[in-house]
Amino acid sequence: MKVIIDQNRCVASGQCVLSAPEVFDQREENGIVVLLAETPSEHLADDVRQAVALCPAQAIWLEEQGDEQ
Repeated sequence: MKVIIDQNRCVASGQCVLSAPEVFDQREENGIVVLLAETPSEHLADDVRQAVALCPAQAIWLEEQGDEQ
């Protein structure tokens, strides 16, 4: 699993941080998402998928193993 974020689309809601704090953080000055782990460990996969689903700006994508390029 590879996590991809688009900081330009982020609306700083913090839903990703609440869902997967080991993978996402927010900038102090404006709340924009910061990626802590581009390839999180498998035990965090469900939390990351939830973060993607909850993002109101749809600023987070996943590339899963087996995805066609």
